[in-house]
Amino acid sequence: MGSLKYALILFPLLVGGCQVSYYTSSAYNQMKLLNSRVPIDEALKDPKLTAEEKKKLELAQKAREFAEKDLHLKPTENYTSYVKLDRPYVTYVVSAAYKWELKHYQWSYPFVGTMPYKGYFNEADAKEEEKELQKENLDTYMRGVSAYSTLGWFKDPLLSSMMRYKDYDLVNTIIHETVHATLYIKHAADFNERLAMFLGNKGAEQYYLKTEGENSPTLAQIKKDNEDDKIFSEFISAELKDLSAWYKNLPVNERAEEKRKDRIKEIQEKFKTTVLPKMHTKNYDKFTSAQLNNARLLVYKTYMQDLNDFETLYQQSNKDFSIFIEKCKALETAENPEQKLKDLIK
Repeated sequence: MGSLKYALILFPLLVGGCQVSYYTSSAYNQMKLLNSRVPIDEALKDPKLTAEEKKKLELAQKAREFAEKDLHLKPTENYTSYVKLDRPYVTYVVSAAYKWELKHYQWSYPFVGTMPYKGYFNEADAKEEEKELQKENLDTYMRGVSAYSTLGWFKDPLLSSMMRYKDYDLVNTIIHETVHATLYIKHAADFNERLAMFLGNKGAEQYYLKTEGENSPTLAQIKKDNEDDKIFSEFISAELKDLSAWYKNLPVNERAEEKRKDRIKEIQEKFKTTVLPKMHTKNYDKFTSAQLNNARLLVYKTYMQDLNDFETLYQQSNKDFSIFIEKCKALETAENPEQKLKDLIK
C-alpha cells in the first residue's frame, strides 16, 4: 500500500443483527485480547522483550503524551498497556467493491454507521468471508492489520504487531489513532481515515522537530515520505475520478473484464513513467506491479484522495492543530463532510 502506515478501525463488539456467530467470535477474541494486557511499566520489566521492543514502548508513551499535550488531541488511556500477540497481525480485514463501478461494498454497524471493511481476528475466517463475497461477483481485497482503534469503547493497548514499525511510523500511528479518538464522524469512513492520515503525517513531523530539531535526519526522512504521499495523493485522486467516469461508459459484455484490466494497467503504467521518477523514496514502487482491482483501488481512495483539501485547511488554520480540529468538528453534522470541507476552504 505504498507508504500507508495504516491502522484500520475494527468494531467487533458493535455488530448486531443476525450475524450471531460473527458477533460471538469477535466479542470473545476482543475480550481475550483485552484480558492479555499488562501495564507498560510491567512490560518494560519483562526479560523476554528485546531492548528495541522496550525502546518502542517508551517511544509510544512519549508520542501519546505529545499528541495530547502539544497537539491538543483528546486525552485517553489508550496505549498505556501492552499485549504480546501469538500472530503477526492483530486482525485481518476484508474489503469489497462492485466490478463495474468504483463503489465500496459497505457493512452497517451500530453507532458508527456504514464502513467499507469487515475485520476478523482469525485469518481463515477472513479468507472465507472473501470467498463468499467473490461468489457475489465482487472485487475483494484482504490484508493483515497491525493496529486498530475501538474509538474509546475500550482502552486500546499497544500490540506486538506494532513493534515492527519504524520509530517514526509508530509515532505516526499513535497520533493517527488519537485523531480517531478525538473526532470520528458517523457514516464518513473515508473522511475519517484521510483526516487521521493527514494529521498523523503532520504530527510526526512536529514530534521530531520538537525532539530532534530542524536538522534531524529522521525529520528529513519523514518530510520525504510525506511529500511522496502528497504526490501520490494528487495522482491517485485524479486517476480514480477519471476511472469512475470511465466505468459509466463501459458496456458490460464479454470483453468488459479484459477492458477494465487494461484500463487499470494504464493507470499503473502512467504512474511508472510520469510520477515514480518524481518520488523521493521507494515507498510506492510496488504500485506498478500490484494486483489491483476496484476493492484495492478504493483503499487508496479511503486514505489518499484529496489530501490537498486538508492541507489547505491546515494552512488556513495557521498550522494550529487546535484550530484545525475545531474546524473539522464543525463538519460533524454535514450530510457530506468531504464536500462541506471543499466549501469551507474556498
